[in-house]
Amino acid sequence: MVKKGNSYRCAECGHEAAKWVGRCPECQAWGTLEERGDARPAIARVAAGAPSAPARPIGQVDLESARARATGVPELDRVLGGGLVPGAVVLLAGEPGVGKSTLLLEVAYQWAAGAAKPALYVTGEESAGQVRLRAERTGNLHERMFLAAESDLSAILGHVDAVEPGVLIVDSVQTMASSQAEGAPGGVTQVRAVTAGLVALAKERGLPIVLVGHVTKDGSVAGPRVLEHLVDVVLQFEGDRHSTLRMVRGIKNRFGPADEIGCFELRDDGIVGVPDPSGLFINPRADAVPGTAITVTVEGKRPLLCEVQALVSKSSLPQPRRAVSGLDSARVGMVLAVLEKRGGVRFGDQDVYAATVGGMKVTEPAVDLAVVLAIASSVREDALSPRLVSLGEVGLAGEIRRVTGVGRRLAEAARLGFTHAIVPPDPGKLPDGIRVLEVGSVADAVNAAFRA
Repeated sequence: MVKKGNSYRCAECGHEAAKWVGRCPECQAWGTLEERGDARPAIARVAAGAPSAPARPIGQVDLESARARATGVPELDRVLGGGLVPGAVVLLAGEPGVGKSTLLLEVAYQWAAGAAKPALYVTGEESAGQVRLRAERTGNLHERMFLAAESDLSAILGHVDAVEPGVLIVDSVQTMASSQAEGAPGGVTQVRAVTAGLVALAKERGLPIVLVGHVTKDGSVAGPRVLEHLVDVVLQFEGDRHSTLRMVRGIKNRFGPADEIGCFELRDDGIVGVPDPSGLFINPRADAVPGTAITVTVEGKRPLLCEVQALVSKSSLPQPRRAVSGLDSARVGMVLAVLEKRGGVRFGDQDVYAATVGGMKVTEPAVDLAVVLAIASSVREDALSPRLVSLGEVGLAGEIRRVTGVGRRLAEAARLGFTHAIVPPDPGKLPDGIRVLEVGSVADAVNAAFRA
């Protein structure tokens, strides 16, 4: 027998502690530990039971029951690895107003229009009339789309029995409650119980389920961490409120790549996939402007052209300002130090601003060289060639390091009409149609860029 006693559980992350503390050791939230009483049950022996199905050699397992079915939204299918797998549970998380419900209404409409079984959309945050109004506005009305406004898990199971859908969408999991669990909807216990019940339903009936999840202030999925472990796929829906661009990024995927992204454009009449989004991150202009440089970043398996802009101006402050948008501020600070120390570019008494175009967020090291060239261009007041792209990671010794997928990146740049590229040494096999300059240091890169 295990000794019983009081324990405390964090209402934010579910972490359990033997005694109360003001700050959760796991998620660092203040005042969230709640007493659970005698929560540690005695350990009992488990008797062997009859298996639901006999074990078979893995080569004899039927694959047809696990084939993915396309949702009808190609950009979402790209992230999912081909579509929804029967019995899969997908968690789609994102900030309020980013377009999660609009995207899933499109999924429900496409499924109802093309699949043998209907689609069931369960909303716990809005009334059925509000969802109907949005569906009319976006043109997502179909007779085989079923809508229910429920917040109880048992009622959802009743709707599934009545409709027998091919896909179930629950918006959102934090608003649902189970009578078998204690606490208010959205709490750790309720979220865990509801998710476990829906996962069991999906596996038992081979029903793909899409759950909408809320996010915290730092952008992570709200609720206990076990929520992400219970589901099969975790998708992050990202987007800037001031931009129409939206991205679905794979965080976890048991059926496909976990680092793929899908691009969408949010419009007044709905959401539309963008199969070729490179043009969204480049500012078209007739004449070259100092302080801009083009690079190619890779999101998942998709190369995307990105424009980096920099502005260096005389500072009137005792401590010059450094402002960054869309880039890793720590890497930009390191690049500034390397450029001044190794590249001979002086801007100690000047303000430096660096940003990306189109609301794109780039954190991979391959963008370092583009940041170097954009800053150097602004300092010199000399524009780079508008047909030049640059790739490379910058080291503290001023060297330019290799990055992955140079050939794939340059092929995308050549397809969009770029003719010159500055890359690290030994880039591997390169595509035709673009002239490549290999540089080994920051100083060489700056000199080569202004000769190109």
